[in-house]
Amino acid sequence: MSQTSPDVLSQRFELGFTYTRSTGPVVGHFLTALKNKQLVGNRGSDGRVYVPPAEYDPVTAEALQDYVELGDTGIVQSWVWVNEPRAKHLMDKPFAFAQVVIDGADVPMLHMVDAGSESAMSTGMPVKLRWAETTRGHITDIACFEPV
Repeated sequence: MSQTSPDVLSQRFELGFTYTRSTGPVVGHFLTALKNKQLVGNRGSDGRVYVPPAEYDPVTAEALQDYVELGDTGIVQSWVWVNEPRAKHLMDKPFAFAQVVIDGADVPMLHMVDAGSESAMSTGMPVKLRWAETTRGHITDIACFEPV
């Protein structure tokens, strides 16, 4: 154990942030839609639909504003099983993290799938969005996806 030299000055300091961060128009639109139990994406210049919506077009770098209302179903594109959820996970039982291509979108969205067991999961399986009981305008308004 080292000792502090009497020549070293120290002071307790608590770091705090005194500002409020806004979500901006694109993420704000997405989160407001979630609060209203709607899922939206936006369309890029090449016609692809992104969900969550992208702020800037990956092809032209222009701001994207063409919003598209999406359904609540999709297809699992890829997945990984979490057999032992950790304390910070939002589910307290085994689940999958999955890339889900929402019907009407072209780019997958990462979220959880409550399939019950690893053997019930498969690439290409149809899933349906399960809303949280109370929506607040957060990504957690989507509780998870579940097999159709």
